[in-house]
Amino acid sequence: MAVPKHTKADGRKSSSTYCSTVTLVAFVALCLVGVWMMTSSSVIPLQNLDTAQKNSNVREVTTKNYDTEDSSDENTVNNDVNATPENSNSKQFEDNPGDLPYDATKGDSNANSQQDNETTNVSDKEIKQEEKHSNIEDTKSKSGDEQETVEYGNEPKNEDNSQLEKQESEGKNGKLDASSTEVLPSGAESELWSETSAKNGSFSTQATESNKEKEGHRPEELDYDKGYNWKLCNVTAGPDYIPCLDNLQALKSLRTTKHYEHRERHCPENPPTCLVPLPEGYQRSIEWPTSREKIWYHNVPHTKLAALKGHQNWVKVDGEFLTFPGGGTQFKHGALHYIDFIEENVPDIAWGKRSRVVLDVGCGVASFGGFLFDRDVLAMSLAPKDEHEAQVQFALERGIPAISAVMGTQRLPFPARVFDVVHCARCRVPWHIEGGKLLLELNRLLRPGGYFVWSATPIYQKNPEDVGIWDAMKKLTKSMCWQVKAVAKDKVNKVGVAIYRKPMSNECYEERQKNEPPLCNESDDPNAAWKVPLQTCMHKVPIAASVRGSQWPEQWPSRVEKVPYWLLSSQVGVYGKPAPDDFSADFEHWKRVVNKSYKSGLGINWSTVRNVMDMRAIYGGFAAALKDMNVWVMNVVPVDSPDTLPIIYERGLFGIYHDWCESFSTYPRSYDLLHADHLFSKIKNKCNMTALVAEVDRILRPEGKLIIRDTVDVMNEVENMVRSMNWEVRLTYSKDKEGLLCVQKSMWRPTELETISYAIA
Repeated sequence: MAVPKHTKADGRKSSSTYCSTVTLVAFVALCLVGVWMMTSSSVIPLQNLDTAQKNSNVREVTTKNYDTEDSSDENTVNNDVNATPENSNSKQFEDNPGDLPYDATKGDSNANSQQDNETTNVSDKEIKQEEKHSNIEDTKSKSGDEQETVEYGNEPKNEDNSQLEKQESEGKNGKLDASSTEVLPSGAESELWSETSAKNGSFSTQATESNKEKEGHRPEELDYDKGYNWKLCNVTAGPDYIPCLDNLQALKSLRTTKHYEHRERHCPENPPTCLVPLPEGYQRSIEWPTSREKIWYHNVPHTKLAALKGHQNWVKVDGEFLTFPGGGTQFKHGALHYIDFIEENVPDIAWGKRSRVVLDVGCGVASFGGFLFDRDVLAMSLAPKDEHEAQVQFALERGIPAISAVMGTQRLPFPARVFDVVHCARCRVPWHIEGGKLLLELNRLLRPGGYFVWSATPIYQKNPEDVGIWDAMKKLTKSMCWQVKAVAKDKVNKVGVAIYRKPMSNECYEERQKNEPPLCNESDDPNAAWKVPLQTCMHKVPIAASVRGSQWPEQWPSRVEKVPYWLLSSQVGVYGKPAPDDFSADFEHWKRVVNKSYKSGLGINWSTVRNVMDMRAIYGGFAAALKDMNVWVMNVVPVDSPDTLPIIYERGLFGIYHDWCESFSTYPRSYDLLHADHLFSKIKNKCNMTALVAEVDRILRPEGKLIIRDTVDVMNEVENMVRSMNWEVRLTYSKDKEGLLCVQKSMWRPTELETISYAIA
């Protein structure tokens, strides 16, 4: 009996264990299946991922990686749809929707082979050059800032410097707002980018107008694989060398200097290709607005003016600085009081509203123009390179617009009827002699209804010489139909000022009893200004409503955006559209490029930029886009380009005609930033491009920036040249055979000398 009972109990126990095991296995299996299903449901095949990215507007973006020196992949492609600013350390140039294809990339020395794929590749060498400025993770950002401090160690420090350096460092790393960055335009703006089909339109060229077009000199073909052997210019002028003003051989051959021929341009037949030396002890220029009051002595080591004019508060020596109290011969107690005194006597001048663009003749150190910025006025200051040592160089180092020029035998390089006000304070120009030839040149430049402000001793002193000059000026200005608006004495400065207004009609000219000065022949083009001899005649005032000069421009600042009333739809613009549409499209184009690329995408700390030159301006759109920044822009219209300089002045901006086969009339180290839009490709077909690069090096300050927009081939040539001068390549970019290059000039100078025989005394 015992055995069967035992057997039955064992059987029940085995069955129960088996059921429990099966149940457990089944439960675990179900759990595993559930986990597997849940896991697999979150996995998307690669093909579906691509589709998902397209549908959600997540684009593949090429980035420039500056994280660490041991990064194994320096060109990365970000495909992580979950990446966020917090978990991503990439710095990238991201395009706007519709602006660039997702794989538009950077072209370096192999750009030609990359164009078809529209790809951008950053070379290892280039990245390493820029890594030293990069602002990376917190542990490295401090050292990056310290590197920045070392580079700009000569700069006087203030509490804002570290923040500015941090901003510049972030810019160098390409750390941008991805939604607002543009490097090259597309769509409608591509017409403005590609210059291959651009024509003169309805605009003639300055060369044609002046009948002075020169036959271009083609350079010998250069072998860029052999590199460049730059040499230092050995010239008498040393660090202050201006090739067209220091051609001593040409000056010695002059028959006379009666009309200041020796202060005019005499350019060498073959422009120099050597580099100008730096002054001993040169330092990075002091930033604006501090620079208006003081500059480094060693940057412009000249003290003659301080000795001659120190008592008139022009310039003083103060330790390692040259200081500028803001005075002048006619305003020893400050330029601002003098500026306000002028407006008090003639309120219609309305600085910064009606009067925006001023020509300051015989500017001294340009304190008048420097303080006009406080009244929202641009002044083109000019003075010769003469015994008043370095006055224009002082102005430029201070951050004030100025050029080296003289009123001699030729017209000044500006179009007719463009300046709102012309100013002369003891400028030592004999306006009354030779039939008033020099004053008639000012009449050509002055806008109908514009003002001539003359502050000089003949107005208020009674010695025989001054009395005679004053009588001659009264007679001359009356015969020119200039209306006397005020003759007043400034009790503070104890000087006199006479203010005249040019007529806005021809009635006075027709009513004159004598035709003296005579009216110019109708065939005489008042806009012809490039190497055209001065003439003793006056041009009639335009009266037709559609002719430039018949009306006063809009008040500033609205005039900068408004299409000039004399640009007609029947005229063809530079880019082939009706002129008003061309103007507007150009402005919109440059606003987009400046705001979405230049201000944040090129690694430029704009607080260090003051003096800017647009080397090939069209409508002045680039300068107009910078109008709210603390910079001024010299708009250069090449003499063989469409003559659009009058449009630039109409906008309340200024500029000058120039032939880039010659050197520019400015001192070395004048500009913080040069902008060249399809200039080099045109020069390459006309004259020596190497000489132009040497000229760029001459006018650009050390650590200054050069931005080039041109064909890829030309861009690569220029890049090779500047690399050979140890310049830092900040960015190269290419698309559809067009490229952008941003480089920074270095302090490097060669050691081997090249003697320029015609510049040796």
